Amino acid sequence: MKAIQFKYSLPRYILSKAVGPIYSPALYGPLSMLRYIDLPEPVLPNENWVKIKVKMAGICGSDLNLIRLQDSPSTSPFASFPFTLGHENLGTIWEKGQALKDLDVGERVIVDPLLACAARRIDPPCEQCQHGEYSRCRNFAEGKIAPGLEIGTCRDTGGGWSSYFVAHQSQIFRVPPEVSDENAVLVDGLCSALHPVMRNFPSDQDTVLVMGGGLIGLCTVASLRALGSKARILILVKYAFQGDLAGRYGADQVIRMGRGFDYFSEIAKAVDGRLYQPVLGKRVMVGGADCVFECVGSDRGIDEALRFTRAGGTMVLVGLAAIPKRVDWTPIWLKELKITGSFACSTEHYQGQSIRTYQLALDWMKEGRLDLSHLLTHRFRLEEYKMAFEVLFRKKRSKAVKAAFLLD
Repeated sequence: MKAIQFKYSLPRYILSKAVGPIYSPALYGPLSMLRYIDLPEPVLPNENWVKIKVKMAGICGSDLNLIRLQDSPSTSPFASFPFTLGHENLGTIWEKGQALKDLDVGERVIVDPLLACAARRIDPPCEQCQHGEYSRCRNFAEGKIAPGLEIGTCRDTGGGWSSYFVAHQSQIFRVPPEVSDENAVLVDGLCSALHPVMRNFPSDQDTVLVMGGGLIGLCTVASLRALGSKARILILVKYAFQGDLAGRYGADQVIRMGRGFDYFSEIAKAVDGRLYQPVLGKRVMVGGADCVFECVGSDRGIDEALRFTRAGGTMVLVGLAAIPKRVDWTPIWLKELKITGSFACSTEHYQGQSIRTYQLALDWMKEGRLDLSHLLTHRFRLEEYKMAFEVLFRKKRSKAVKAAFLLD
């Protein structure tokens, strides 16, 4: 089967890191760490696993970070090279282990990619997994399968950027007939926003600032409204088309950033803040939003999110920051801010019960409460991966929000 793999090589890393910022094809060309190759189909690790035939696989911002070599090396112990990429997936059960009686071949499913204790046959599970906090599992590099935070970073499981991968029964979620393929493949992206929103839910009197108009930023707005939030939602976006979508999902005010837009003044006006010019550097703000969801993870995004949060407020780092180099940490102590991070998704408390984030998202989609299907703006065959990356690297021109590979 054809697959897109990531294989670590120090010389290739150095070359891609040097040339990639000025010539993007170097990041996925013949001298990069990305390979489009033939691989044997993965085999079931044991009787509690299934083989998934991939129908559609999303291209996540974290995948693009990896391809651009922007990830921190600190996550490398929790990966096993070479690995097949792709953790956002939709497919059908192609083969199942003998112990699985409640899953049937041919069922349409999505897979929570986290490779926590259950998938690793660690018994008893760690304290975090015992409480359903699978994104905090302490055993991502232990157990009966190779290290990997999730499917798409583990050499034993394969990934969605291929025809088949394998998953443990604990990761499987049936897709109801009422949920379209386009919505199903976006569940993972939605849950990456839903998880931090539920853990940092604002009061109805709060002003919330969402920074970033990509899929995660838009899903943050959608999650707030789907959960019934009446907070005032501002969103800072780079492109006009992102602002149009944000308004559709419930943002009260869209603020544009970039050349020609004084977004510092616009935000200050919106949150009744005051701006002051220091002797050097960017303006500082007194006042700000009650809660800021930073959904980009860039140096600039983090630096400005801290500036735009009011004293005593909360900044939620949703974007996958690595090693920010130009961030002024002064607002953290000067404003006594609360800073919290978020990774993947987990088990949430909702309407008096515990529920996996994936299941809640599917339930909402089944009920027609949330439709994200039009956010899937681009589709590519797997062999068109170079074109896919170029489209996603140039969103201003392509107006891309989300892209996926079609494999079935």
